Amino acid sequence: MGEGHSWRRRRELDPEQYRVTRCGGTEPPFSGRYHDFKGDGCYHCVCCDALLFDSRHKYDSGSGWPSFSRAADGALRQRQDRSHGMCRTEVRCARCDAHLGHLFPDGPPPDGLRYCINSAALAFRPRQSAGDAGGSSGKA
Repeated sequence: MGEGHSWRRRRELDPEQYRVTRCGGTEPPFSGRYHDFKGDGCYHCVCCDALLFDSRHKYDSGSGWPSFSRAADGALRQRQDRSHGMCRTEVRCARCDAHLGHLFPDGPPPDGLRYCINSAALAFRPRQSAGDAGGSSGKA
């Protein structure tokens, strides 16, 4: 684990956060605190505080999980997930490898992407001012 990062240990995460991010779990649909949340700001990894998503790219997919059409540059890594008899693309935090959720090709234009993310993997930070992108650089 790199210096300068605020890595949260098991005792610092609640049981649901740990189950989702470190054990690859999924919270039930419509149960997470951010599935219907409309705040203006950015979503960070609950484990290491890395910037993941900007609220400007959040939308209601009707799936029951927070959905985003775009991620912050370099924030995620992907891997194939063949669990539960399905073939999906899992998304993980590029900094600390926390399980976040899955990526689906059924999102809105222009890219058609839907990042379906567990609320338990996210920490929301309100935007500080009109020009602040929550610490992001480049497109979020």
